[in-house]
Amino acid sequence: MMLMVYIRKLTWERARSYLLAFAFSLVTLALVFYPKEGFEAAYQGLRIFLDVVFPALLPFFVLSEILLGMGIVHFLGVFLEPLMRPLFNVPGVGAFAMSMGLVAGYPMDAVITAKFRENKMCTRIEGERLLAFTNTADPLFMFGAVAVGMFGMPQLGMTLAIAHYAASLTVGIVYRFYGRRAEPLPAPSSNRKGNMVYRAFQELYRARKEDGRPVGTLLGDSVRGSVETLVMICGFIMLFSVVVKVLSVSGVTRLVMPAVAGALRIFGMAPSLATAIIGGALEIDVGAMAAAKAAAPLIDRVAVASAVIAWSGLSVHGQVATVIRGTDIRMSAYVLARFVHAFAAGLYAYLLMGPAETLVRSIHLPVLARIAGSSGNLAYSRPFLDSLVFGGTLFVWSLGIMVGLALVLQLARKLDALLRQ
Repeated sequence: MMLMVYIRKLTWERARSYLLAFAFSLVTLALVFYPKEGFEAAYQGLRIFLDVVFPALLPFFVLSEILLGMGIVHFLGVFLEPLMRPLFNVPGVGAFAMSMGLVAGYPMDAVITAKFRENKMCTRIEGERLLAFTNTADPLFMFGAVAVGMFGMPQLGMTLAIAHYAASLTVGIVYRFYGRRAEPLPAPSSNRKGNMVYRAFQELYRARKEDGRPVGTLLGDSVRGSVETLVMICGFIMLFSVVVKVLSVSGVTRLVMPAVAGALRIFGMAPSLATAIIGGALEIDVGAMAAAKAAAPLIDRVAVASAVIAWSGLSVHGQVATVIRGTDIRMSAYVLARFVHAFAAGLYAYLLMGPAETLVRSIHLPVLARIAGSSGNLAYSRPFLDSLVFGGTLFVWSLGIMVGLALVLQLARKLDALLRQ
């Protein structure tokens, strides 16, 4: 009787605290019983970080800090405002977060969005919108690690990339309506009047003056802050590598396997993909690898792998939560967006593997073809050189395309205003 009364008074916040405490206690206890497996998993996570994550992300982390401090992001934001505001209802600087997320992958977008919010370059709602749709995997991971290294089929890289980024844009368009009632109307600004190029240089000078740090100090702060963030990411990778391994060897994952397999049967998919979904819920690499090796039709395996990449795993979610902890950006909108992104990415991959498969495989971009056509897992072979060259190319392409579209939209508006006179 007393237990029933207590359960009725139990709030969601209390229940969540108890569940989390119980779950981490079980993981810690399991690690005591399986120390060898835990050590091997932690070591593997550390190797992935040192061989892939650290050399691949550090240049972009440092450069993004420098570009912010120098005012270049503010400069680009003026040009991209006519594109980002109508499409995604975010400031023009949001294109920088989207481009860097495209180049460097998780959690680069969260780092930049948190910087935007700290510097008052976006509102809380705009920051949550940005975080929702700029959270993307990098192309090197999809083309090299997943398509070549896991599936052994380089041609799948284009399918995964198109499905992933199309789903991301879908989330962005859906989330443009998020929080509109709670968001105050933007105050009119005289800075938006006049020549766009002049305003862009004005913004660059203003931002540089407000920052005020000498170049040497800016460089030192950028490197120091980037390394601190990457050490935090290393901890998450090692932690979740251990959690996934311990849950696997202790048999916990087998307990939820029947429920996930039953859900897959409802959607007409192979139950063997349950391992990929359970593993992918925690860690993206584990889920993608399990999907690639599952005894299931190729179209189902690609769809599940695409959904796992879009979901990104609790490991990435933990990294994002840590990065934005100093801001007022809420995680609830981000987590909901990951569900939408995962569903859309899985659906798009399934459709692309059907009637559009021939068309997708016929698309060849020189840089992507070079990466996807290489033997072995290129994403894990020369991460610094490949990520820097390939990522820099994509960054220039994406920003160039967006600036071009924004200028076209601006010219179209001016032409329309002239015709109406």
